[in-house]
Amino acid sequence: MAKNLVIVESPTKVKTIRKFLGRNYAVEASGGHVRDLPKSQMGVDIEHDFEPKYITIRGKGELLAGLRKEVKKADKIYLATDPDREGEAISWHLTKALKLEDKDFKRITFNEITKNAVKAGLKNPRDIDMDLVDAQQARRVLDRVVGYEISPLLWAKVKRGLSAGRVQSVALRIICDREEEIDAFIPEEYYTLDAVLSVKGEKAPVVAKFYGNRDGKLDISDKASLDEIIKACEKEKFQITSVKKSRRERKSPLPFTTSTMQQEASKALNFSIQKTMRIAQQLYEGIDVAGRGTVGLITYLRTDSTRISTEAAQLAREQIAQNFGEGYVGKKAKSGGSAVNVQDAHEAIRAADVTLVPSEIKASLSRDQFKLYQLIWRRYVASQMSEAVYETTSVKIAAGEHVFSLSASNRVFDGYMAVYVSADETEEKDETLGGLDENSELTLDHFDEKQHFTQPPAHYTEASLVHALEELGIGRPSTYSPTITTIIKRRYVTKEGRNLFVTELGSVVNAIMKESFPNIVDLNFTARMEAELDSVEEGKIEWKNIIREFYPQLDSSVKKAEKELEKVQIEDEVTDIICENCGRNMVVKYGPHGKFLACPGFPECRNTKPYLEKIGVSCPKCGKEIVARKTKKGRVFYGCEDYPDCDFMSWPRPVAKKCPRCGGYMVQKGKKIACADRECGYVENAGEDES
Repeated sequence: MAKNLVIVESPTKVKTIRKFLGRNYAVEASGGHVRDLPKSQMGVDIEHDFEPKYITIRGKGELLAGLRKEVKKADKIYLATDPDREGEAISWHLTKALKLEDKDFKRITFNEITKNAVKAGLKNPRDIDMDLVDAQQARRVLDRVVGYEISPLLWAKVKRGLSAGRVQSVALRIICDREEEIDAFIPEEYYTLDAVLSVKGEKAPVVAKFYGNRDGKLDISDKASLDEIIKACEKEKFQITSVKKSRRERKSPLPFTTSTMQQEASKALNFSIQKTMRIAQQLYEGIDVAGRGTVGLITYLRTDSTRISTEAAQLAREQIAQNFGEGYVGKKAKSGGSAVNVQDAHEAIRAADVTLVPSEIKASLSRDQFKLYQLIWRRYVASQMSEAVYETTSVKIAAGEHVFSLSASNRVFDGYMAVYVSADETEEKDETLGGLDENSELTLDHFDEKQHFTQPPAHYTEASLVHALEELGIGRPSTYSPTITTIIKRRYVTKEGRNLFVTELGSVVNAIMKESFPNIVDLNFTARMEAELDSVEEGKIEWKNIIREFYPQLDSSVKKAEKELEKVQIEDEVTDIICENCGRNMVVKYGPHGKFLACPGFPECRNTKPYLEKIGVSCPKCGKEIVARKTKKGRVFYGCEDYPDCDFMSWPRPVAKKCPRCGGYMVQKGKKIACADRECGYVENAGEDES
């Protein structure tokens, strides 16, 4: 009979760890959390100092009964849940659910599921870290209080199925703010100018870009300025004034954190954040590798540290020297550093065994597992490699008072780029400027002028939203994926291609949150809350103090909003559209996808129709009404009511006023209106007659 019981979270780990420990150890899984706050009520006793009321999660009774039988048989129990706040809390809940107070139990952790790591964990047992548990309790209670206080108000305001979350509401606001920036953006015209020059003695011409004048860099903002520069330069001789050669280095990257792994997998592999975390979990828990058995391929996947162990760094460096040569080994082992807001509880994400080269174990992995493992392995190895070295040449050319420039870059040593190039790095083409020097004779062939318009800020993608959340200190490695998944699932945000767009429903919810609960969606306030949760983990703050300070303000906002929401309750808007089934006037209702038309005779008559909202503007193509429409995923656009006979559409909202300059239609741009034809470029303040 096994004398020791090891309890892990995932059933997948059981098989892997059993193989490492032998007969004296029984290994069982909790399947994640076994206790939580009840779904049917808030589960936090406000009157008694915010004491949480935990209950057994539905469906876990039979599992706990089985674990209790194993506990009775064991002399010693090891709680081996994941090495983070959540894992620590699960271990604590297991002590309560299994009544381990009178048993010999200890907490063990390991950052990777390998034989050495698991055995090292068993040699270093400890007590449960209540600071970690309390940090998780504080987060859970905060999120529960916010959700269960505010969601009923949203339900009352917009009628159906809405809810609010603490971090999700902030993420939604970030996306909405960006959408407002994009909507208000007005393109500005600018020009670039290239001089195509022949070089005496060289077959190929060179292309020099306009830089400015002798006083510094100049931008060409309009056609008149461009023509003036061309006219002046045509009269002048083009003369090289300086040729500078230099060397520059591209530093090798740091190993992956959760955030950087999610961002890179999104850009390089087109994986959603949720998919990345699911596959990384599989790689961490263990894969059946031919000739090796079941083995964990990567270290723990929820981390904000770029640190790797001295041993792991050394093993990678030995692998690099063996496969590439000593010249490719970095000058010193790179293990990252601790930035602000980094908990640094365990290592960066890396391959658990650097000798398991992706190409050699490809047959044991699914296609997606191979792609992600290869990305992680390459980034880990590259982090210990030397810099890439480039030789650059910069040339300045004078044409009278004006200055043109050209440059070339040649990679003279690939360094880490022999293994890994990130999605944000561009592979620079080797270029040459021939034998250009200050004595080279240049002749102008022609000018190449191009008109451009400034571009609005980019829509958020999952990757850039994770980056923004991390930069602002909002959320933690374990929260990025569920936060984004939730706002998409609730249809507050829709994903088209890689871009995230706010739906009509998301805009309504965000407007209510900003008006009634400004603190909840305040970026700085949310970041401070995260910092306070970190202080709980460090033992500096008692966890209930955060709730005691936060709740009164929330309660006051809720009570105030209850009164105001009653006054602005949305009533069903009666339309002149007749229900063809029963003859009643149909009404406008809100649903999970936004507005729709419904018969007021429900439930006797269940007729519904899409709601096409007229905006009071005529179609510039056919003269019929323009209506607000939605894509299949809920993004609003404007099109002709006579679609598909008329194919007019516009993402910005058209306005009734015609452009006084070209007669075309105009669109809303924040507090301004602009001509839809950017070549025209006419802009004026909304309600005014002059630009």
